[in-house]
Amino acid sequence: MAYKTIIGLEIHSELMTNSKIFCNCTTEFGGDANTHCCPVCLGLPGALPVINKRVVEYGIKTGLAFNSKIARETKMDRKNYFYPDLVKGYQISQDDIPLCSGGFIEIEKEDGPKKIRLRRIHIEEDTGKSIHSEDGGSLLDYNRSGVPLIEIVTEPDMNSPEEAKEFLEKLKATLEYIEVSDVKMEEGSLRCDVNINVVDEETGKKTSISELKNLNSFKAVVKALEYEEKRHIALLKEGKENLKETRRWDEVNNETIVMRIKEVAADYRYFPEPDLIKLEIEEEWIEDIKNNLPELPHDKKERFMKEYDLPEYDAGVLTQSKALATFYEETVKYSKDPKQVSNWVMGDVLRRINDEELDIKDLKFTPKDLGDLLELIEEGKISNNIGKKVLRDMFDTGKSPNKIVKEKGLIQISDEGALKEIVEKVIEKNEQSVIDYKDGKDRALGFLVGQVMKETRGKANPQLANKLILEIIDEK
Repeated sequence: MAYKTIIGLEIHSELMTNSKIFCNCTTEFGGDANTHCCPVCLGLPGALPVINKRVVEYGIKTGLAFNSKIARETKMDRKNYFYPDLVKGYQISQDDIPLCSGGFIEIEKEDGPKKIRLRRIHIEEDTGKSIHSEDGGSLLDYNRSGVPLIEIVTEPDMNSPEEAKEFLEKLKATLEYIEVSDVKMEEGSLRCDVNINVVDEETGKKTSISELKNLNSFKAVVKALEYEEKRHIALLKEGKENLKETRRWDEVNNETIVMRIKEVAADYRYFPEPDLIKLEIEEEWIEDIKNNLPELPHDKKERFMKEYDLPEYDAGVLTQSKALATFYEETVKYSKDPKQVSNWVMGDVLRRINDEELDIKDLKFTPKDLGDLLELIEEGKISNNIGKKVLRDMFDTGKSPNKIVKEKGLIQISDEGALKEIVEKVIEKNEQSVIDYKDGKDRALGFLVGQVMKETRGKANPQLANKLILEIIDEK
């Protein structure tokens, strides 16, 4: 049997404004509970909202980056529902006239690019946060209440967990590039809900949609989707019916758990927000925002390939985040070889960052330091292996490579006379290896070079050592 997985996403991203969407309270993350609040974001009687123009600007900016159509006239609506962290009993959002409609994000497939269509992008306010204690009680923190959000709703165009992951990576990178959100999933700045069901392509029978709520990492999205995909296929194989339901991901047991059954569609009783007037958006403003959009990830990738002569894979990795792309370009300023910089950033630098779950913005050394390290290697002052050790010290101490090399006496021995004496001693001690090399055993040469490196504690110039070994062997 052939099964087709159908996936749609709803992404909420907090906008990087200084103040909330309808008041002057700070949007700063953290702080003591219920200290970033005022009568407006607490919904107290008589408090009136005033829309933050920057929120509308960021919404338009997002829509333009994702090829959406911007509404010339729109409005805010009340979405009515009861939930403990929704202090007013309603949320100010957008219903039938979203700020942005349509659009797409392109992902790469083996058979070519695939467009994932967007249904809409709208602006709204965030809710508060429920804090559940071990004794079964719950506390409420309204610091987040009123923080501006954009909600991005896709069409159900994704057909695998991998496609969903690539889509989210492209979306996250773009939001970072256009500087509308810090996209910090660990702080709740980017949250994702997933809708998934599976169709039996032979019979046309399909499962009911499962909604997975508040997945806060791409890893969780992929794992939850993989689990649900298998569960839905099993339901079809067994001929079982399933109800439309909302589920959550249990990271401990690696499974989804039912939160509630959705027997009927939610009735939010939307109506236009009476305390806010309609928004009329001038074409000139849209054009101004469009003309001032920064370089987007795809454009930067193309430029990296052309300007630095990088392979497509390298350019794709280096432009996956704005901070990484900036770090690479700053490093290139201090190095003669853009490909060598790419190799080190993608290899030793990213490996350490990923292993220790660091952010490239938190590195203790600068792009200039990495550029200086690569120049030391290029000039033959230290070997490649010594360079890797120096980089480890740079990660740990933040010291410049020149200072580390000087303090530890790591300058490579490139003086031919001094190195020749060491090579001669190594050859005298390893006459059998010389015989083996002359008998055609090439590995013997590598062994001799290794012995020279051992004698010099890795400081010998390996190319010069190799050259001197061959010259002395030829003389024998």
